[in-house]
Amino acid sequence: MSDALKDRVLHHLMYSICKDADHATIYDWRLAMSYAMRDQVVESWHGATRETAHARAKRVYYLSMEFLIGRLLEDAMVNLGLRDEAMRACEDLGLSFEEVLHNEPDAALGNGGLGRLAACFMESLATLGVPAMGYGIRYEHGLFRQRFEGGRQVEEPEDWLNQRHVWEFERPEYSHEIGFGGEVTEAGSRAAWKPAESVVAQAFDTPVIGWQGTWGNTLRLWGAMPTQLFDLERFNAGDYSAAAAPEALARTISRVLYPDDTTEQGKALRLKQEYFFTAASLRDILRRFEVEHSDLRQLPGKAAIQLNDTHPAIAGPELVRILHDERGIVFEEAAEIARRTLNYTNHTLLPEALETWSEGLMGWLLPRHLQIIGRIDEAHARAYPARTVHILHHGNVNMGPLSFVMANRVNGVSALHTELMKSTVFADLHTLHPERIVNQTNGVTPRRWIQSCNPRLANLITQAIGEGWVGNAEVLSALEEHVTDTGFRDAITGVKRANKTELAGWMASAFDAHVDPAAMFDIQIKRIHEYKRQHLNILETIALWQDIKDNPNGDYVPRVKIFGGKAAPGYWFAKDIIYLINSVAATINNDPATRDLLKVVYAPNYNVSLAERLIPAADLSEQISTAGKEASGTGNMKFALNGALTIGTLDGANVEIREKVGGENFFLFGMTAEEVRARREVEGHASEAIDADQRLARAIDSLRNGTFAGGDHDRFRHIADNVSGPDYFLVASDFTEYARASREAERAFADQNAWARMAALNIARSGWFSSDRTIRGYLNDIWDAGPLDSPASVAAE
Repeated sequence: MSDALKDRVLHHLMYSICKDADHATIYDWRLAMSYAMRDQVVESWHGATRETAHARAKRVYYLSMEFLIGRLLEDAMVNLGLRDEAMRACEDLGLSFEEVLHNEPDAALGNGGLGRLAACFMESLATLGVPAMGYGIRYEHGLFRQRFEGGRQVEEPEDWLNQRHVWEFERPEYSHEIGFGGEVTEAGSRAAWKPAESVVAQAFDTPVIGWQGTWGNTLRLWGAMPTQLFDLERFNAGDYSAAAAPEALARTISRVLYPDDTTEQGKALRLKQEYFFTAASLRDILRRFEVEHSDLRQLPGKAAIQLNDTHPAIAGPELVRILHDERGIVFEEAAEIARRTLNYTNHTLLPEALETWSEGLMGWLLPRHLQIIGRIDEAHARAYPARTVHILHHGNVNMGPLSFVMANRVNGVSALHTELMKSTVFADLHTLHPERIVNQTNGVTPRRWIQSCNPRLANLITQAIGEGWVGNAEVLSALEEHVTDTGFRDAITGVKRANKTELAGWMASAFDAHVDPAAMFDIQIKRIHEYKRQHLNILETIALWQDIKDNPNGDYVPRVKIFGGKAAPGYWFAKDIIYLINSVAATINNDPATRDLLKVVYAPNYNVSLAERLIPAADLSEQISTAGKEASGTGNMKFALNGALTIGTLDGANVEIREKVGGENFFLFGMTAEEVRARREVEGHASEAIDADQRLARAIDSLRNGTFAGGDHDRFRHIADNVSGPDYFLVASDFTEYARASREAERAFADQNAWARMAALNIARSGWFSSDRTIRGYLNDIWDAGPLDSPASVAAE
């Protein structure tokens, strides 16, 4: 097989890249290998597309602002079962397999858990053989590429599309004109919207292949193009900038993920982005539906549309507009068809994260939609006169309530999060619609997050229990019978040490960070936000450093603190947390008295590929958000599946992870969500906590006295003041318990045999957190759909 693959690679090198082997660069070889793999993917993809169209089956449509798909070459190799053949082909061709893989840039299509969840779901839908499409935006420059300058975050545009993107297929035949602004005229019982401006949404398709390559679905991303590509008259008149302006303005919509919305222009661009991809997706869904069916009243039985957070919430009004204004269905029936078709996943309990738009902006940009939202709100008020929540309120359009009211089902993403939704952000609506909220705890694909990113562990598992776990992760439970085997525990330790050694070598070469693989690798990687409490982590690190300075002969466990994550460009407090971490690292790492016992590393530009390096090497997983704030998390699941132990609060899916792996294999600390709410009511709670813990007080003082700022007392004073004063996220109140749990983890790590047992049990008991299990839940409880060859009610295999 490797000879056949090698021949295909050489074929594409010559005929797709137009290079010969003597002159090919690693970039050329990577493209040729990608084309060879893509040939295999396309066959399954086309076959699945034909089968779905022939069966006229119900399809799942997943609308998301983010799809954090990472690199695709190795993903395809693994799911096609061709990774070993590709390695041999590279060897025969005199190539470094790792160099070929790492030449591929990450697709800059997401930021964090929201986008990675969407990518895992797409892979699981294909693995289960469910007809599905993902819809999003083809961002030219993504969120941003992160680098550090003097310890501060600097944002630069991603350039992943500056080179050929092998995995996408341009589909100009599936383009839709999307309008903005303009005016609305009444025409009897219906209305006509005449937009003032428009852009073209052009489709770019990426195949998503499932495990064993038997089924492929489509990720369709929209790129914004001008309706008039070029103004030749202005060009010939010498006004070259104006001639190119239509293209530049249109492409602005699909250039950057989450543009800074601290300005009115930024807010308008964000709303434009959300409507652009949602409207294009709905038009595409209806186009496909009307090819196969004649009665739009059948739509809920043939299409399940999932809104991943509130970003596509405008889908409700837009679908009503199309059904009512363009297709002539009476308004009330159009609204009911839309509601039975749409479902909404909530990802946050932070009220400020449930999007709101001013009525002024909505009316200017989408005037007809504002009218429709008003009618939806009025109809809901008439049906439930005792309600206290409103979609339109105080001059704002509240997208959370709109998403809820226009959804057939609303789901949370962990058991705790779902219950808190019922009692907090959607308490009133839950009372009115008690059947609507359901839980679907998140999951991750074991193909990407063990088989691909941790081949040493994958091979060890397969040797122990066979390959069945890759397609059904709950089979990992069979590992429990091996946990008492000393040889198996030693092998677990050996895998982890090899991964840590590899990571240490990469960090030394990539950004001159030198660490000892024998130390505990303690990792916190996620978006930088106050509720995720990276500042709690670094404050405890400071306190530990001060302990070592005071007592250098103490019994310490060597520890490497590794951070990764980006802060939103306009979120200055989060950016200052990054600055603080890097400043602490500069001091601690250069302290000869402590650097053999404690190091701090901030790996820049966190993305999927960096996660794939860090997670397999982690000993300890930091999941330390304020209880009641993290909806679920998926990084916590990836770490557990790879044998890292968790130090964490009872927040999000931590609760279920602890239940599955056992409390004795989880380092718990901190207040519960109920205790958090009560603690906030205590006047002076932060000062009280600081007064009770001298280590905390001293660590905070170091921020005020310039210890990590070259004597500048003001550089980090605001962080110290925040923790000492309002401390909404209760860093001070949880510090003492966090320090206690941290010492407990160190003591456990000192006994490597016992630690290996705990790590093995984490792996064996985390199979439930597969995205395959999550998708089965959506199919049964939300979408009323299933694999093409199975009934709608799908049981776990």
